Amino acid sequence: MPELTTNTSLKVFDQGYWYAHEIKDFARKIGVRHVSRLRKDELETIIRGFLKSGKLKTPGRKNIVKTGPKDLDKGLKLSLPVVHYTSNKQTKDFIVTEALKLRPGLKKKPGARYRLNRWREEQITAGKKITYGDLVKKYIELNSFEGEFKKITAGRYINFLADYLKNEKNATHEHARAAWKN
Repeated sequence: MPELTTNTSLKVFDQGYWYAHEIKDFARKIGVRHVSRLRKDELETIIRGFLKSGKLKTPGRKNIVKTGPKDLDKGLKLSLPVVHYTSNKQTKDFIVTEALKLRPGLKKKPGARYRLNRWREEQITAGKKITYGDLVKKYIELNSFEGEFKKITAGRYINFLADYLKNEKNATHEHARAAWKN
């Protein structure tokens, strides 16, 4: 894979798979602020825009730089508004524990936590006030969803890899990586 530079074409960028550290390093080089607080898919969107126009756009998500006490320090409870969310074991355990109180036997569904985090960010960006009770309800809803979640478009390589391994007879990771390169 070639090095990511300001001369990288949009086509090369979109066809390649870039590790998070490569994306973050390049984002810093072109002047993106608060790189460590942005997700890889957000940085890819900013970089894609930069490679297309030569200009940096700010991320669409609000509340990237947080000030004030963390919600965790206030004491998590269902009625607490989500202001300064901390994604750690204690917060995740709180959501799961509260969800199990409302829905005993609830099984964790792969991808539910990721979608919960994106939902939370969308609500905050849209200016909607949500509570930890709302997070618990959404967590239950996501884990109760029947069938498979729609694939996330940002993970091109990961989606390709999953599809390849699922659909190709006797597929291996080595075969999938070779197919990705072609």
